[in-house]
Amino acid sequence: MYQRAIKKQVEIALNNYPVVIITGARQVGKSTLAYEFVKDKNFDYVSLDNIDQRKIAIKDPKYFLQQFHFPLIIDEVQYAPILFEVIEEIVNMKRLETGEANGMFLLTGSQAFHLMKNVTQSLAGRASIIQMEPLGLDEIMQRKTEIYIPTQNRACLYQNDNPLDVKEIFQLICKGMYPELYRSEKVITDYYENYISTYVDRDITEFINVKDKIKFHDFLEYLAAMTSQQVNAADLGRRLGISGKTIQNWLSILEATGLIYFLQPYNDHSIAKRIVRTSKMYFSDTGLATFLIKMNHPETLRISNLSGAFFETFVVNEIRKTFLNNKQPFQAYYYRDNNQNEVDLVLLYEGKMSLIEIKQGVSFHLGSVKGFKQLEGSMYPIENRVIVCNTLKSYPLNRDIQVVPVSSI
Repeated sequence: MYQRAIKKQVEIALNNYPVVIITGARQVGKSTLAYEFVKDKNFDYVSLDNIDQRKIAIKDPKYFLQQFHFPLIIDEVQYAPILFEVIEEIVNMKRLETGEANGMFLLTGSQAFHLMKNVTQSLAGRASIIQMEPLGLDEIMQRKTEIYIPTQNRACLYQNDNPLDVKEIFQLICKGMYPELYRSEKVITDYYENYISTYVDRDITEFINVKDKIKFHDFLEYLAAMTSQQVNAADLGRRLGISGKTIQNWLSILEATGLIYFLQPYNDHSIAKRIVRTSKMYFSDTGLATFLIKMNHPETLRISNLSGAFFETFVVNEIRKTFLNNKQPFQAYYYRDNNQNEVDLVLLYEGKMSLIEIKQGVSFHLGSVKGFKQLEGSMYPIENRVIVCNTLKSYPLNRDIQVVPVSSI
């Protein structure tokens, strides 16, 4: 198994907060990571996936917590939100008695909307929330996870690593990055089928009417083909024969359960009148998306008209993971104006801007990145301009623009 980059952030948070919450989509590895603290730090452990334990937690939360010693891991805590109030009482009492309560609880949960609501109400200032994603390239390639700022030094750092060729990249895109798929060399052919039926169906049907379940599956498949594209709920609803309000609700559910996320269009005062304003949507895992569109053979996807969208999704996902795995905000946007000038990723970090264009080829001309010029009048200084692509080695396009391989992420 791979060492998870986020573990260091969990350890730091446990030293500074009474409660640490790991949230993320199903099967990203939250439970496995949490259980490492049972072995390493002598945490007690209980999972609310266990129906009997869940019933006790809901019926009598104080009695439930008395069964265990601290520090305590509660897995899938969203099933018993009443626990948050009792956890608050325990933390407050510990602080009064000893002046110190850090590292008492490690909680995991797959439904961010439940968790955020209860943390805001009961544990404000007492909890650190850490978002966990599927495996990243750094973890698979067993190297240190550094925040991706596309400097020339960054590209050189991984220049001699085993670069990924286009075939290997599309194999990763179709396989996906869920840890279970990397436990052994054995190919798990029915993984995503089970994922949809066991996890998505179970979680999602808590929030949508059962009679809408078939329509929801149709929506999910249609949405997967739109990854890295602008999504308008009203337009999507008209295509599927579903109200725009319902589509917006379903998008919110998918976002809250960690299956998708959105990038907002970049905007500042100097370019406000020219930009497109619709958000772009990305699937958090390309393997799940290729399964949903029934195009999970690498070569079939590579030569299809969706290859560019899935390549972009994969690259943006990997860049995003480097931030989240270091518990840093992912301040990323895209740029597109009414003249069809665009930049796939506008990355802000420490008051500076990096412009990233994502393309499948290996050789380019300045017309390939004409969107870069549109942002020169931005309020943030532009530190880096790069094209992330299928090249095996970095090279300069000109004095300001570097072409870099995917493996440099």
